[in-house]
Amino acid sequence: MNVLLLGGTGRTGGRVLQQLLGRGVRVRAVVRSAERLPAGVVDDPQLTVVVADLVSLSDEQVREQVDGCDGVISCLGHAVSVQGVFGPPRDLVTRSVERVYRATREVRPAQPVKLILMSSVSVNRPGGLDTRRGRFERAVVWTLRGLVPPARDNQRAADFLHDVIEAADPYAQWVAVRPDTLKEGDVTEYALHEGLVDSLFRPGETNMANVAHFMCELATDPEVWAAWRGRLPVIVNASPA
Repeated sequence: MNVLLLGGTGRTGGRVLQQLLGRGVRVRAVVRSAERLPAGVVDDPQLTVVVADLVSLSDEQVREQVDGCDGVISCLGHAVSVQGVFGPPRDLVTRSVERVYRATREVRPAQPVKLILMSSVSVNRPGGLDTRRGRFERAVVWTLRGLVPPARDNQRAADFLHDVIEAADPYAQWVAVRPDTLKEGDVTEYALHEGLVDSLFRPGETNMANVAHFMCELATDPEVWAAWRGRLPVIVNASPA
C-alpha cells in the first residue's frame, strides 16, 4: 500500500506517519520542513520525503504526488499563532483537498483513492444532522466561522468532500474524521459516533494517537473503510469503566 501524507510534521500527523510505517505502509510525505519530522523515521526505507508546500505546487506536480497512491491522509491545519490563524493561506485545508481531488480525477486510478481528512467537532454534518447542538451553540459556531478563518476553512473542506464527491465516484472516496479536544497520550480504547456527543462548552477528549490509529485503520482495513466511507465520524476517548 502507498499513502500520500500531508501534514506529517504536526502533532497528530507525526503520529500517523509513525503508525503507517509501523504497519509496513509505504509513505510519501509532503512537508515544508524535513527537520520537523518525528525522530527515527527519516532513514526508514518505506518513507519518501518531498519538501514542498502543496498549495504552491503546480497541477502537474500535485498529480505526480497523487499518482500511484492508494490513499491520501491530510492532517493539515493552521498554526496556533496570530499569523497562522489570521494570515494566508486562510483556505489551506480546502484548497489542498480540492487540488488532491482534481489530481485523482486526472490520474484516473483503477480503484478509487481513499481521501482521509482530519477535521474537527466544530464541523457540522450537512443538512442539520448534528442535532446535539442547540440554538446557542450553533450561533457560537457560526460566529467563530465568521471571525476565525480556520473554523471556516475546516467546514468548507468537509462540505467540499460531501457535496462534490458522489458515492459512486470512480476515482475517489472520502472520510472526514472529527476529534474533540486533542490530548497527548498513547493509543487507548476509543469510541466512534455518527454525530456529536459532547457540548461545545463541556467538550470531550481525544488522544492524538487515537486519531492517528483510526486514520491508519481507515487506510489499511477494508472493513473499517466500508463502515465509514462518505461519513464524518466523531472520535473520542472511551469513558473509563
